[in-house]
Amino acid sequence: MIQPRHAMVLAAGLATRMRPLTDDTPKALLRLGGRSLLDCALDRLEAAGIARVVVNAHWHADQIEAALARRADAEEGPATVLQYEEVPLETGGGVLRALPLLGDAPFAAVNGDAYWLDGPTPALRRLAAAFDPARMDALLLLVRAAQVDGETGRGDFLLDPLGAARRPREREIAPYVFAGVQILAPALFGPDAEGAASGEAAAGKFSLNRLYDRAIEAGRLFGLVHDGVWFHLSTPPDLDRAEASLRSGLVKAQF
Repeated sequence: MIQPRHAMVLAAGLATRMRPLTDDTPKALLRLGGRSLLDCALDRLEAAGIARVVVNAHWHADQIEAALARRADAEEGPATVLQYEEVPLETGGGVLRALPLLGDAPFAAVNGDAYWLDGPTPALRRLAAAFDPARMDALLLLVRAAQVDGETGRGDFLLDPLGAARRPREREIAPYVFAGVQILAPALFGPDAEGAASGEAAAGKFSLNRLYDRAIEAGRLFGLVHDGVWFHLSTPPDLDRAEASLRSGLVKAQF
């Protein structure tokens, strides 16, 4: 068990599939259940004991900056640091650039469009309780694909009985999709992280997926299945369905 004190919210994406809603608004500031997705993520991180969060931004970064300033003025924690990216660095490059601000211990990372409702125990606390630095470089929150209202393709991962994750092989269907919530160890970003990622790494831009694959090869990527509700938010209809579910009263946001 660990107790992360630092986290990152990944909010620099262009979110082209969510257009036209994201023509003039970053995806992380779209609203669901009466609050922005960014506020929801920061609220959950604060409840999990996170003291400091790095938020990266690119598309309409001024709006992200203003939203963080409003939270600071209202004394809504946790403390936040804006990481402006003139060129989007993708998930891996964004976290790698923020590492000096994230400390030497494992930290949480949340996609800016991740929206979940906790089960009996908050998901971030479950991840922290399950994270074993001796065995893991990354622990991902996963959702059963069969429970997702939206397109999941062939799924993202399979788990062995001990929770170690792997990718689906050719013609194989994976039962779990990544929920956009995770705990990462700084060791995942070794000195050769960029070089191991892709040819684009010279510009500092690469996906965390490249580092997941390397962790899989080392047996150090693990998954934890979410025991609450998670919403797939890729397109405007996805957002509409999620809002309708919350309004129906069948599922309830808890803050």
